[in-house]
Amino acid sequence: MPEDRIETEVVVIGGGATGIGTLRDLSLRGIACVLVEQGGIAHGTSSRFHGLLHSGGRYAVSDTVSAKECIEENTILRRIGAQCVEETEGFFVLLPEDDADYVEKWVKCCAKAGIQTEELSVEEARRLEPEISPQALRVFRVPDSCVDGFRLVLHNAMSARRHGGRVLLYHKVTGIAQSNGTIKSVEVFDTLTQTKKTIFCQAVVNAAGSWSGQIAALAGLDVPVTPDKGSLIVFNHRFTSRVVNRLHPGSDGDIFVPHGSITILGTTSTTTDRPDDTRPSREEILKLLCIGEPLFPKLRTYRILRAFAGTRPLYTPGHAQGRNASRNFQVFDHAKDGLNGFFSIFGGKLTTYRLMAEKVCDAVADYLKVNAVCTTKDLPMVQEADTERLKEARHYFPVGDLSLMADRVGDDLDKVLDLAQKRTGSSSTGNPLICECEMVSLAEIESIAQDPDSHSLTDIRLRTRLGMGTCQGTFCALRAINAMFEHGITLSKDPLCELQTFLQERFRGLAPACWGIQAQEMQLSHAIYAGVLNVGKKGLCK
Repeated sequence: MPEDRIETEVVVIGGGATGIGTLRDLSLRGIACVLVEQGGIAHGTSSRFHGLLHSGGRYAVSDTVSAKECIEENTILRRIGAQCVEETEGFFVLLPEDDADYVEKWVKCCAKAGIQTEELSVEEARRLEPEISPQALRVFRVPDSCVDGFRLVLHNAMSARRHGGRVLLYHKVTGIAQSNGTIKSVEVFDTLTQTKKTIFCQAVVNAAGSWSGQIAALAGLDVPVTPDKGSLIVFNHRFTSRVVNRLHPGSDGDIFVPHGSITILGTTSTTTDRPDDTRPSREEILKLLCIGEPLFPKLRTYRILRAFAGTRPLYTPGHAQGRNASRNFQVFDHAKDGLNGFFSIFGGKLTTYRLMAEKVCDAVADYLKVNAVCTTKDLPMVQEADTERLKEARHYFPVGDLSLMADRVGDDLDKVLDLAQKRTGSSSTGNPLICECEMVSLAEIESIAQDPDSHSLTDIRLRTRLGMGTCQGTFCALRAINAMFEHGITLSKDPLCELQTFLQERFRGLAPACWGIQAQEMQLSHAIYAGVLNVGKKGLCK
């Protein structure tokens, strides 16, 4: 069959956590499925959030059902996606500005939802987290954790592919065809090859997140989804080892989440009419600093690494906006709207992505008359690394602790290790360390560059964290491009063009917080690339 004509049972639209989770679920049920995504892996919201694996404590008072879903899915994800989760636990902290009467209600609601809470003395909490405000009045421990959204989506995709699922990245949906009120096909445009494809199918799952309304419109449907922008700040070091929340009703700037060597503060909530509205403003960053400072009084002395933003797909019937809009997820069978075989799923949180996928796949399986149950809560996404193989790899890897790399690459571990061994023999000189901040070696970059779904340095970044550390690509971007060129590893674009595109994306996140030490770092980067290497003559920060 020609590649411009594809046949399958189900087309899933959207390559974030919910879409890829849906692909995995369908594949495990034995249902033939193809996923299409307009960008790369985790192009949208799943790569633009604070990385909190919710215990449910944040929603305990306002939405007990959501809180219960969060703690249940939190427990499942720790088991099936251990390589994506850092089990940090979390604190909820009451400050003098907060309502003391809220505490007992919150404790009771947590218990009702099944969320375990433990009150610590302020002294004990500050011994564990010394940077927390000495003005704290009460502190509670909850089972919050951190999750790597990039890795979660990637590992779900790996699992789906092992069971027959297919992923088409950089494919934009341009049309949805129907016949006599029933789904017939999906038209897509390959933005890399500039070619069109028709995917014939029996059902479509619209899991496009903030783009769900636009996708539904292609099928002549209307769904009440409103993009809501949230901006966040990334700090250069890990000044808390635990997730720290304000103990009050959910609001802006009241969550601090540690990730590796950095800490993320988020988030704002602003209604927008653009799903791709991902540029934070300086005003939003200053607002977050003001709100976060009471919890961590030294906040303004910490170096800001970058700022970023993403959009949430909020379910907004009745035109509710911002934090007044529901955070619950919704599954729509559009047969009631006159179109059989078209399903939409939106809303919710990344923590509940697996449950969301299960519910929509139950509906699809019922429509297709497939008698297969969901197994995603029982099966690990990727297998644990072979510890003996990792011990052997120390001889030809320039990194002492290989667990970070093993957790990142998942199913590709053997390929990465084989490449490293082939290049080095018994020494580490043939497999140099390219990114010192995130411990990324040439073998890992080469393995991912060889993947048919990798087309750019940004694709490699999302899978390895190359350029996401302290230097924000200032040093490792040039090393990566140079090493790849020397070893014949090619990407879609010219190396110089690829380098400039990569740096522009990195430095775009620095612009909203370009003051103090960060401004000095920007000047250094500009001097290296524009002054010495003549890359980006008009400046690297546009």
